[in-house]
Amino acid sequence: MFVDSVDIFITSGSGGAGCVSFRREKFVIQGGPDGGDGGRGGDVIFEVDNNAHTLANFRGKKHHKAGNGEAGKPKRCAGKSGANCIIKVPLGTQILDIESGEVLHDFGTDCKDSKAADTRFVALKGGKGGLGNAHFKTATNQAPTYAQKGIAGQSLHIKLALKLIADVGLVGYPNVGKSTLISTLSNAKPEVANYEFTTLTPHLGVVESAQNGANGLKGFGESFVMADIPGIIEGASEGKGLGLQFLRHIERTKFLLFVLDCTRLEFGHLELAHLEFEGGLSLKEQFCTLRNELQSYSSTLAKREFGIALSKIDALQDESQIAPQIAQLSDFANSLQSPPAFILPISAIKRKNLNELKLYLFQSLQKL
Repeated sequence: MFVDSVDIFITSGSGGAGCVSFRREKFVIQGGPDGGDGGRGGDVIFEVDNNAHTLANFRGKKHHKAGNGEAGKPKRCAGKSGANCIIKVPLGTQILDIESGEVLHDFGTDCKDSKAADTRFVALKGGKGGLGNAHFKTATNQAPTYAQKGIAGQSLHIKLALKLIADVGLVGYPNVGKSTLISTLSNAKPEVANYEFTTLTPHLGVVESAQNGANGLKGFGESFVMADIPGIIEGASEGKGLGLQFLRHIERTKFLLFVLDCTRLEFGHLELAHLEFEGGLSLKEQFCTLRNELQSYSSTLAKREFGIALSKIDALQDESQIAPQIAQLSDFANSLQSPPAFILPISAIKRKNLNELKLYLFQSLQKL
């Protein structure tokens, strides 16, 4: 089960109390105070787990508490410190204070190195242990009968929000072929069916090149991560459909690939093979709607580098009839302040132009 948002309660450990004790040994006169200090309470620490890709493990456990420090002991023996509470989270997780809405920490793209310090965040410090009565002996008070109590631990109600980290994010209407495309290009196996909102959760797939150094492209033997996001509809940035829930997952992507459906066009006399749709959407209309929703959700997404893939061209009886639509889309897209890196018709079913698509994506990522 894919879970990308949970709220939990965290509590650090309380410090142990100091000990009140006096040294009593045979043949030792006036031994004096020897009470030890209390142990320190445990911290609440978040760590990145590179093998985790969801927050599902938190659904059955809402409260996470570190251990309390032990009380001090006689003979100046300090109490044992409480155990730290270490919470494993996936890369890309944000930690937010629910009451204030403040982002306490963000395990973003700077945490890919497992040895980096940013892969570990101390959310709450444990309480200090109290001092034993041995610390309070003075010239005028040779036998203090009091010690410090330990400092209590802290509690916090937080929200964990996961934002997937990927190199390429697929953006498109529901049922335009995004899942088919990522399952063909990568090792991801999302559900593929011919109905709206087949994809209910994001999927990640690793895309690898078939040849090393193909077409003279430097580093074309490497791989990149592609994210399949559930379909976006008009009004997604206002909470319609599933868009608002998953739009944040493309905020961390380096490159956006708009997937436009050629079978949703209005050509008047054009008949689509075995396909019927109520109301057509031109390629330009699809692109403008998607781009506007991204811009409404986040101004940074509107400035992200992107490419355009025209899917399902295998369903058209005559591909030449979409040429005016492609020309209209190209004129509009190229007039933007940040034009697309490419516009490419593809067919995931018949694997048409998929090698070219991978090549363009590798080139675009290398420029970034």
